[in-house]
Amino acid sequence: MMQIYKVIVEVFEKPPIFYEPARQPLKAWVIYCLRDRGFKVIYDQNADFAIEQGRESNKLCFKVTDDPTDLDPKFAWIVWDSKNRTVSLTLPMVN
Repeated sequence: MMQIYKVIVEVFEKPPIFYEPARQPLKAWVIYCLRDRGFKVIYDQNADFAIEQGRESNKLCFKVTDDPTDLDPKFAWIVWDSKNRTVSLTLPMVN
């Protein structure tokens, strides 16, 4: 499981295109970058999107934000830092 999170972080260390807030929404850019690297990004009614992995149709739910405060711990978060122009990944809390 941790391996996939590591790969996702690597996607945003060298994205296929740079994020330009004036040209595209953050969520659309994140999904584009993930799909460009071969991830199967699918709809999820409780999150911004999910990544489907494996044949068992396991999915990881993600939300996207540019405000790192008050993140719901049930989800993995992809957080855009506009000051440093970087992306970080916050993992979900596991019970």
